[in-house]
This record gives sequence, structure tokens and C-alpha cells, in this order.
Amino acid sequence: MPVMQNWRKEAGARLAGSRGLDSAKLQAPCIVRIPTGGYRLFYTAVGPEKPFSACQGYLLSAVSEDGLVFRTEPGIRLAPRPELEYMSLRLLAPTISSCGDYWRMYFESRGSADRPTVICSAVSSDMLNWEFEEGIRLQTPGGVGGPRYLNLPDGRGRLYCFCREYGTTGMGSGQPISTNVMSAVTSDGLQFKIESGRRMQDRQAEFDTAGITAAEVIAPEGDVDQWTMVYSAWQDVPPGTKVPLHPSQDSNAVVSGKSDSFAAASIASDMAGYRSRIHVAYSSDGLTWTRAACAIDGSGYEGRGFDAVHAEDMSLIRIGRNQYRMYYAACDRNGNWRIVSAVTEDQA
Repeated sequence: MPVMQNWRKEAGARLAGSRGLDSAKLQAPCIVRIPTGGYRLFYTAVGPEKPFSACQGYLLSAVSEDGLVFRTEPGIRLAPRPELEYMSLRLLAPTISSCGDYWRMYFESRGSADRPTVICSAVSSDMLNWEFEEGIRLQTPGGVGGPRYLNLPDGRGRLYCFCREYGTTGMGSGQPISTNVMSAVTSDGLQFKIESGRRMQDRQAEFDTAGITAAEVIAPEGDVDQWTMVYSAWQDVPPGTKVPLHPSQDSNAVVSGKSDSFAAASIASDMAGYRSRIHVAYSSDGLTWTRAACAIDGSGYEGRGFDAVHAEDMSLIRIGRNQYRMYYAACDRNGNWRIVSAVTEDQA
């Protein structure tokens, strides 16, 4: 039977901006089970205590015993490197692979707006202190990001990520003509080979007219013989929709850290982008996918709830027999971003 189509949102937020490092904006979670017990949640954030004035985001972490109540950990796990053009401004969307006695993290790396985004990596023996690995793990002419790593049954690894495509005019000519899901495989965790075709094509339905931001895949296990993809897609503003004011211009809006110029501009863009939602697709081989249902949807600009406007960039973890908890970035009608969660109600 299809799984991961029915989700129950859990009350409260798992994380909200609470300190100088994350009070302006937080998003793009990655959940990992700690070998000694409990969970660690990595996430992208920015706030007034950022490491340098031009910085637009870095990676932080929080820990939990039960997966619901999280305690932030001091310090920055990884920050941009201004001396590297492709990593000078922002790091986001971490995904982590266990490599025996150490961990490897892949993440989206951004420089100036005229450079395509790339995927880079770092390693750690304790998940707290991370060392950058030199070079770029994956890149395309239009840019890639939102990586999600999957261990394959044959011992290799696969990265699913978004890829921006600009057509014949190339990057810098305006908005991309599409933002799809691609994949690449590796045998050593460092060298990736891009697989032909697209795993998921955007603009195939009304709810993904502005591109796909991330896709996480669960391989067949137990008595479930299908591959499942959970992905987030953006929708353009439909004609006649009243877009809310920029949060800093709206006296009724309460946005933490809105004095940060980058965060304020980013949140304004988030609100003008209308909606993002989380969807499910299925596959028999992990390469060719069939869209199924909307898994997480908010109530819209006029609605209430942490995810009224945006639900995206999810990270999943198994919590029982064929049962999962999803952590995802959520934005309410006032432009406040939090990390929230939902659990599957259907089990195969």
C-alpha cells in the first residue's frame, strides 16, 4: 500500500529563533540519530551575531532526547569562507552520511548571486567539530542545491538535489526556466557521477509553478518494495492574490530579527513567492517517479498555523516500523520561520 501520504502535524515548534545566531531566520533542517541516544537537528540560520557582516547563513545544531523538545548547542557548526568565491556568503540544507567512525556532511554552498550554487562537504568525528573537505562535490552550469543523501542497496551513495536550468541563454539572463530534481551517484563519497535525465520535473501541476527546492528519498525496506520521494515545490502568486506587505513595513507583523537587511529581504521574497508545499511520489527503481499526493499544506496568507505560507526542505527519520517523523521549515502569514514536525499515520 502507498505510505507517507497521510501525515499528522505535531503541536508546537521543534525550533524557533531564540538567540543572536538564529533570531533573524532559520530553515532547512537535517535530523540525525545520535549513536549514544537521542537526536541532533542541524539547520540553516542567520542572526545579528553572524560571524561577518556580509554573511547570509551558516549551520547550527540542537539536540533532543525524544525528537520533540530540542536544546540548541552553542557555537556554529559550519560557516561560509569569504576567501572562496563559491562558499563566500551562505551555507544551507545539510545532509549527513555515516562513514563508519566518522560522518560526512553535504551542503549547498553560495557565493555572489552571479555564481551558480554548488554542493560541498565536510567531515567530523563527533558531529560537533567539522572540517571542510577541499573542492566541490557537485556542480552544474545553472546551479545545484538542497542535497539529500541516500545509501543505496548496492553500497554506493546517491545525492538527490535541485538543479536550476536556464535554457540556451544561460545563468544571468533572468529567472531559470525550471528547477528540477536530479541525482548523482558515488562510490567513495567524494567523486559524483551525474545520472542522466531528471528524477522530478517541475511545472507539471499548479502547485509547482515556481520550482522544486528539495527531495528526500526512502529506499525499499522491510515489506515495502517501493521507493518513496518526499519533495517540496513552490507555486507562483495566482492572479488576483493579495500579497502581504514586506514584514518590516507591516505594523501588525512580528518578525524576529527583521532589522537584519539580508533576512528582511529574504523574508520579503519568501512572502512574494506565494506558497510552498510538501508532496509525495513513488518509484520502482529510484529513478523514474510518479507523483501521488500533497502531504503537507498550509492554510494560506489569510490562515493560521506555523506553515500557513510555506512548508519545505524536509528531513525524515524512521521512528518505528515503517513509520517516520518529518522535520520541515515552516513560514507563517507574518513571515516567521520555524522548524516543525509531522508523523506518518499510515503504516504498511
